[in-house]
Amino acid sequence: MDGTDTEPVLASKWDLPLALFSLIRVAFGDLPVWAKAIVFGLVGSVGVWAAISRLRGRRSPAR
Repeated sequence: MDGTDTEPVLASKWDLPLALFSLIRVAFGDLPVWAKAIVFGLVGSVGVWAAISRLRGRRSPAR
């Protein structure tokens, strides 16, 4: 392929999740277990905090 095709390329719905999984696996593959636990713990706690703050925002009355 030379990149001059004008035909649309259809992507699967699993292309993005697979690419993200591969990126995470390569990025954190060589880290020791304790470092992976710290990184995933921080990311998980930020995710929980964001979910709780979003739920609190939805429960507050609209102005």
